Amino acid sequence: MTIRLLTVAVRQEQDVVSARQRARQVARLLGFEGQDQARIATAVSEIVRNAFRYAGGGEVEFSIEGERAPQLLAVHVKDQGGGIPHLQTVLDGKYRSATGMGLGIVGARRLMDHFTIRPTAKGTTVTLQKLLPQQAALITQAQAGQIAAALAKEGAASPVDEVQQQNRELMRTLQDVRERQEELQGVNRELEDTNRGVVALYAELEERADYLRRADETKSRFLSNMSHEFRTPLNSIRALTQILLDRADGPLSSEQEVQLNFIRGAAQNLSELVDDLLDIAKIEAGKIDVRPTQFSVQDLFSALRGMLRPLLVGDKVALRFDAADDLPPLLSDEGKLSQILRNLISNALKFTERGEIRVSAYLAEDRARIEFAVADTGIGIAPEDHDRIFEEFVQVRNPLQGRVKGTGLGLPLCRRLATVLGGTITLESTPGAGSVFSVRLPLRAPAAAPDLALAPEQLAIAPGLIPVLVVEDQPGEQVIYAKMLEGTAYGPIPAHNLRQAREGLAQGKPAAVLLDIQLGYETTWKWLGEVKSDPATAALPIIVVTSVEDPRKSAALGADAYLDKPVSRVALLDALNELTRARVLIIDDDPASRYTIRKCFQDQPYQILEAANAREGMRTAAAMRPEFIVLDLNLPDRRGEEVLDELAGGEGTRSIPVLIATSESLTPALRERLGGAAAVLSKADLNRESLSRVLASIRERAVPPA
Repeated sequence: MTIRLLTVAVRQEQDVVSARQRARQVARLLGFEGQDQARIATAVSEIVRNAFRYAGGGEVEFSIEGERAPQLLAVHVKDQGGGIPHLQTVLDGKYRSATGMGLGIVGARRLMDHFTIRPTAKGTTVTLQKLLPQQAALITQAQAGQIAAALAKEGAASPVDEVQQQNRELMRTLQDVRERQEELQGVNRELEDTNRGVVALYAELEERADYLRRADETKSRFLSNMSHEFRTPLNSIRALTQILLDRADGPLSSEQEVQLNFIRGAAQNLSELVDDLLDIAKIEAGKIDVRPTQFSVQDLFSALRGMLRPLLVGDKVALRFDAADDLPPLLSDEGKLSQILRNLISNALKFTERGEIRVSAYLAEDRARIEFAVADTGIGIAPEDHDRIFEEFVQVRNPLQGRVKGTGLGLPLCRRLATVLGGTITLESTPGAGSVFSVRLPLRAPAAAPDLALAPEQLAIAPGLIPVLVVEDQPGEQVIYAKMLEGTAYGPIPAHNLRQAREGLAQGKPAAVLLDIQLGYETTWKWLGEVKSDPATAALPIIVVTSVEDPRKSAALGADAYLDKPVSRVALLDALNELTRARVLIIDDDPASRYTIRKCFQDQPYQILEAANAREGMRTAAAMRPEFIVLDLNLPDRRGEEVLDELAGGEGTRSIPVLIATSESLTPALRERLGGAAAVLSKADLNRESLSRVLASIRERAVPPA
């Protein structure tokens, strides 16, 4: 919704001053602070002055845009002049004029929140927009009427009053600048002193961190190596003890049998401690392997039931397994999950004298994770010990501790293994009422999507097709994309993980990227930001196609388009056609020839640029960086051979393939002079088929072999 406030006609120089005054009055009545009032007035004044000087006048319209907060103050400056020459150069801040033209536009653009210029054959409209202050009330039609009435009552001040007002603003600004400069000098002095201290502190911290890093690596290596060294003699002790207990070398007395059982039990306990230490050392060193396989919870529980049944003594404690009926299969490391549950169930058996231990499994609320719970009716754990029991070698004192042995490594190992599998462990317990250990894991482990390299066949697309990198981990989705792009000008390069995405970007030279945000349990936000921050790939169009609903974050990281899953074929092709329309530059002075060549590209996804002479063509090539250049030899200001040489020598144009299309007789001598061109074609042979073949050949040579 647009609410108009005021219109000011610009017919004479006095009206420029009036427009500035009105801009300040409108800004004040809308609740802008003094500095913002000055910014708005200055920006409007500069654009209105340009309209009067270069177009002979126009009109200024003040309005409010938007029905809900935040609303915008919009100022439209319209003229009926001949437009602004070199507009893009002016907006880029590169244009230099003896009259100063362009400086006011750039300055006004910086003072406002939004700035657009719409040149037409009937004149130019410049739109300046500023967000209303947060504390400002919502402007309705009624309030707009009150503001208009206040403006009519105030009227326009005299030029002398306006000059005095500008002087006062300038003095206030100078005073603010002086005060801030003094504050800045004081802050700089403080920062210099602080920086010296911070540098010294960082040096000390870096030294300590390096020491701790070396100590941690030494500890991990020691644990790993010594665990292996301990394991050999322990295995020998257990084997020899078992031989003696089996009476292989003769009978044993009852006392000798008791002693050997003590030795075997001690060796068994020490062996379990060594195994736990080795697992922890592997995790800390990052050398533990996750081997995901697909399995059902019912099969896992069945194996655990048979494995743990011998640990039940008598009928005082019951062990029950309960799995929900709707559980999907897991893709995770079954051995490590079994190890976690075995440890938790063994602990529950140790500290439960009577009652039951119930192991259950059910889907979490998000239906992307599964939760295992090991609940017992044992002695329970005090709240102050809930965190301590997950620390290495910590054992909580309790009445059963005397007859229950442990290493204090079981629960810490469970937590670390759960983290490796992408999950968490939590505890709920009350002394005397039992405990519930909950293990929440994703249905697919983080390593379930192997970090495989890009296969050569993934880069193989049909000649002449525009390569599109499709970053999607789900094979079914990749098939859908392939079907959607079948029969179009695009050829998909499938990438199932970030490694393949990076390789596809480097090797496939895609014209666009279709990017899913969630790849297994890794996200692609960081990679999106990296691609858009790299000058070499910043211009590559990236279309985010995902079910992760965060279009603002996608736009902030540089995505060119955002589509929700499931995406339709029409929406996908519209986005690709819009973003991958490669530019083709036609440099030819003959309008009929340019028309003929343009018609040859009619059914292909190209944006056609035209230049009627060499100078204009070189400027367009340097600014727009087209994918191809179609160059005529007979140009009014230079020969095509000279243009070809200049393109080959330019920093930004040397890599652009050039197709020579000429009416001249293609003698061997001429072809030799045109050796730097990607292809040479007679205009007599120029048609859609021949042009498509030439461009496909050029594109194939541009892609390195896999």
